[in-house]
Amino acid sequence: MKVEIPPKGTRGAGMPPMPSWLMRGGLSIFMGALRLSGGRMKMGGVPLLILTTVGARSGHTRKVPLTWFPDNPAAADRWLVVASLAGAPNHPNWFYNLAHNPDKVWIEVGRRTLKVRPQTLNGAEREEAYRRVVAAYPGYGGYEQTTDRLIPVVRLIAE
Repeated sequence: MKVEIPPKGTRGAGMPPMPSWLMRGGLSIFMGALRLSGGRMKMGGVPLLILTTVGARSGHTRKVPLTWFPDNPAAADRWLVVASLAGAPNHPNWFYNLAHNPDKVWIEVGRRTLKVRPQTLNGAEREEAYRRVVAAYPGYGGYEQTTDRLIPVVRLIAE
């Protein structure tokens, strides 16, 4: 299984500039609260996980909270995450990290930490998964209208 990186877009939502120290501090506090909640915190009614990757260029461990969606309700060991970056023209950094280091990816979900194998979904499988994501969290529907890039949907499979 491979993580494929689709081309960047030429248009999309801009992310407001924020000092890196503020971003790191805010994320650290947010992830601490998520861990304390035992993974019960949600964003817009959608559950969250913490994705750990190894930087594509730096080689440093990187952590980011992401919303996740069930891949298959019968399979409790699979999660879907969406590399939307709110419809920005570029893919999020975490997506590049897991594409370059697919064997070094972990998630914290609930109170468990699991090594996972990432896989990008393609074609009809990706379209169906994205439809389910939008049904669960309609905000994702606007991201495809905002950008001209294909927004990757990634399946995370517990090893």
